Amino acid sequence: RLMIKHADKVVCDSKNIETYIRTRYWNYQPRTAFIAYGADSHITEADQEKSQLTAWYLEHGIRSQEYYLVVGRFVPENNYESMIREFMNSDTDKDLVLITNVSKTSFYQKLAKKYAFEQDRRIKFVGTVYDQELLYQIRMHAFAYLHGHEVGGTNPSLLEALAATNLNLLLGVGFNREVAENSALYWTKDSGNLCETMKQAEKLSHEEIMDYGHRAKERIRREYSWESITERYESMFL
Repeated sequence: RLMIKHADKVVCDSKNIETYIRTRYWNYQPRTAFIAYGADSHITEADQEKSQLTAWYLEHGIRSQEYYLVVGRFVPENNYESMIREFMNSDTDKDLVLITNVSKTSFYQKLAKKYAFEQDRRIKFVGTVYDQELLYQIRMHAFAYLHGHEVGGTNPSLLEALAATNLNLLLGVGFNREVAENSALYWTKDSGNLCETMKQAEKLSHEEIMDYGHRAKERIRREYSWESITERYESMFL
């Protein structure tokens, strides 16, 4: 509150965040600007990265285009419980690959006890991946990306998914809809909703999936490229 009150300018990385700031702290008449976070839209698929991906697949028993992918902090507000529950209730033969550092936290133990997901061979916690080229390849060759982030404005992992993964299944909150618009499928936390959305996704033709991918990459190119974001910051400061 005091930061908003005393700041000369408040830069918001999301239109929804900007609306919140203006509404919540209207009495301070904050001077705001919307400048999004960004993502790289083009990374070359070199032979070295392909061999790294193949080795990573072999290590974890994963096949290209045969997994749903989740990347992010393993915390309740990212809705891992909903995603794990709905995936377990589905009849998909694809894997659920979770790139996250759980370290057997109390939240992990709670969900493991409640859902016994460690007995589901499709669910694979694979730790973290800090090599950005490898992570890009993992995203690019996923069947679909699951995004359950509920708060926080423009999320970097969502932008990276849109830049790389053709099919994205996003929790339908304002932050995520603002970023992806019509380039993704949306789900809610209602019981059975994500499970049904997954069924719909697996019925899509190759052409339909590629169309979603094209729209997602075009969205990143037009609105979230680092070049355009840098220009906006330069314009504001100068």
